[in-house]
Amino acid sequence: MEIWKEFTFEAAHLLPNVPDDHKCKRLHGHSYRVRVCVEGELDPTLAWVVDFAEVAAAFEPIRLRLDHYYLNEIEGLENPTSEVLAKWIWARLRPALPNLSRVDVSETCTAGCVYRGD
Repeated sequence: MEIWKEFTFEAAHLLPNVPDDHKCKRLHGHSYRVRVCVEGELDPTLAWVVDFAEVAAAFEPIRLRLDHYYLNEIEGLENPTSEVLAKWIWARLRPALPNLSRVDVSETCTAGCVYRGD
């Protein structure tokens, strides 16, 4: 079974490696939405995969590091595409959530990515 919890944060970025005339080369911001998915067996007593509060606690330091920051200045996010951001979040969540199965990052309501680990 797989459970998920969603989080949001606001951040600015630009994409340094796109052509100079690309709109994403200019500084801009997004209202990001992140869905954290955890897969596993139901606990026979609690009847859940993991407590949603545990997922929230694991994500909170990450949210605080990203929310209202310029992503390009964060180590590992010098080229902060949605794909890079999803992998960056995964690497920081996985130690706290060993059954992490997926990280979805949406930078708009119509565009995002899914990362399932390497």
